[in-house]
Amino acid sequence: MAAGISLSLEGRVVVVSGAGGGGIGTTVTRLAAEAGATVVAVSRSQDNLDEHVAPLAGDGLSVVPVAADASTDDGIATVLSAVRDLDGDLYGLVNIAGGAAPSTWMPATRVNRDDWRALFAANLETAFFMSQAVAAELRSRGRKGSIVSVSSISGMNTAPFHIAYGTAKAAIVAMTRTMAVELAQAGIRVNAVAPGVTETAASRMYVDEDPERDRTAIAMGRRGTPEEQAGAILFMLSDLSSYITGQTLLVDGGLNLKWSHLGADNTSLFLKDESFRQVISRH
Repeated sequence: MAAGISLSLEGRVVVVSGAGGGGIGTTVTRLAAEAGATVVAVSRSQDNLDEHVAPLAGDGLSVVPVAADASTDDGIATVLSAVRDLDGDLYGLVNIAGGAAPSTWMPATRVNRDDWRALFAANLETAFFMSQAVAAELRSRGRKGSIVSVSSISGMNTAPFHIAYGTAKAAIVAMTRTMAVELAQAGIRVNAVAPGVTETAASRMYVDEDPERDRTAIAMGRRGTPEEQAGAILFMLSDLSSYITGQTLLVDGGLNLKWSHLGADNTSLFLKDESFRQVISRH
């Protein structure tokens, strides 16, 4: 390994947007803090911060919980205000805020404008405007940095019966590439990670336990863990990836290699129950 290139985030301030859910965001918060960063852990829910993030600070990690809605200008201003109050150099942003409720699964022919806009706001606009704000702050300070956003395997391939979510996550990939070009000469890297099926509280809303199905559909034979996704994110955030920008790293255990997880009706085999599949595939 070349001298000076390491996973250490010592002395650096990192913002994690979507830190309070107890899944990938909370795990990234913990790993970044363990690597030496001061982490500004952002969530809309104070209750989630109290449950999942406060214990990290209680364990002695340098974690600053911030209750703010990153989908609004006021929320972003609250985050930046918290950053400016801290010692250390602003360095990184991880965009995890987003997702989709089970009610958003439906045929493309049933998606209305409100459905579409809500999913784009949650999964694309929030990431873009947080990235814009952090990039502007870095440039105003003359600092280099790293921005990592979470896309999805649904944005790297088709997303049957989840078109708005999949398209928004695909747009994260395009956003990442364009911002990477614009910010490269300022020393700000912009990358993304696209998780496959991952064992989190959010995924359990519609993904059931079926080890045999997982062995069939995923090359590595199992779902990923929040730690495995967070490890990839931390790599992209750190100096270990110092010559990588504009890339989206697919972290899916080889699900994309097989791409055999659709049933005869082209509905995902990972959906929880037959009644749910029948509802979303109804034309």
